[in-house]
Amino acid sequence: MKFSTSLRSGSLRWAGPAVLVLTFLYYVVGEQAPLSSYHHYAPSIVAEPLKTLYALAYASAAALSCWESGRLRSARIWALAPARSRYRIAANALAPVIVLSWLVLLLPPAISLVRSATLPTLDSLRLPLAGMLLCVAHAVLGFAVGCVLPRVIATPILAVVDWIAVAFTRAMLPYWPRHVSGQYGSVGYGEVPDMVTVAVPLFLAGGIAVGLVVLWLPHGLRALRVVVAGAVAVGGVLGAYRTAADWPATPPLTGGHVAMTCAGSAPRVCLPEMNARYLPKVQRDTAEALRVLRESGATSARPRLITDSYGDGRRQKPSTDTEWRMMLTGPVRSGDAVYQIVVRSLHFRCERVPARNAHAAWLWAAVKTGQEDAYRKRREQEGRDPLAEKLEKQVRADVASVLAEPAAQQTAWIKRMLDTCEAKTT
Repeated sequence: MKFSTSLRSGSLRWAGPAVLVLTFLYYVVGEQAPLSSYHHYAPSIVAEPLKTLYALAYASAAALSCWESGRLRSARIWALAPARSRYRIAANALAPVIVLSWLVLLLPPAISLVRSATLPTLDSLRLPLAGMLLCVAHAVLGFAVGCVLPRVIATPILAVVDWIAVAFTRAMLPYWPRHVSGQYGSVGYGEVPDMVTVAVPLFLAGGIAVGLVVLWLPHGLRALRVVVAGAVAVGGVLGAYRTAADWPATPPLTGGHVAMTCAGSAPRVCLPEMNARYLPKVQRDTAEALRVLRESGATSARPRLITDSYGDGRRQKPSTDTEWRMMLTGPVRSGDAVYQIVVRSLHFRCERVPARNAHAAWLWAAVKTGQEDAYRKRREQEGRDPLAEKLEKQVRADVASVLAEPAAQQTAWIKRMLDTCEAKTT
């Protein structure tokens, strides 16, 4: 059977429209956040719609391949004189099914990229390509089932079982079934799935698929083929399990894949390119604020570099005395990034500081550096209750009194605030 014949007479005619409609419904229902929230980061935009579509793509590939295999078996194709390789016949029958399953994985991310006016990157293609290979593996599995079981019975059962086996791993404990199933998760801003994360499902499904292909070889001793096929399949399954058995809920990811732009010195401030328009003012105000605080005796901090860690993803890199990593994307856009840096520069000697002292130190530093509005917004975000309002009145009275004092007295006062510990209760 030629490819064109398979395309016209195969299951794609009646199954294709249904699968594509389901794909559209999954895409619409699964879109939980506006595309603007991904900041034109292609890996996140691509990964998000795929979360709900992996199971559909794999189940479609397996079930329809089972149907095509049963169709060939019922036509007694394998009993005819071998004019062509059985692998070529199988490939012609499976090609339309595999293409359909690929469309399930490719169309939704493509639509999201177009809607968000974002160009795909090599990193963003990692998950779709892995899913496409897994579709081929599931197609091989379905084809093998169709070779031995009646297609009318096996096809719907295989569709349901394959879908459940993949989709339900998102809610299972332990975590390793999720990691080996091919049900990849979200990708945060600046993150990219590690190659081992992508490869583990390929070990499992690919090992089984290759084992089935070896078992189907027309030549060689059957016992030898069974041994080799079993070794390949078991090796792939065990390799996948042993690799992912100890992973937490989040598989290995790499962060920091965001283009940064930097400006200034002492400190040099670096932000993602999407926030480049804020950078000159943030760097200028930061340098001035830290200078004022040092001259006032409130801090000795002299960071050489301040970097926005928003693009680090879930694997946050630690800060040092000279290189600070802070979550600045939100504060930069809301206008209180400099205030956050001011708070970071105030070093309290104790872990437990009286609330009145801490708030007074923050307000005093905010007033000295021109960040009083940011301080007020921060307090409003925390909510107001009678106790909080009473504390705020006390804090403002304390700070107003201190600001009326000479510089030397203010220096002594801020050092006392930073050094005072909350009394322990027994």
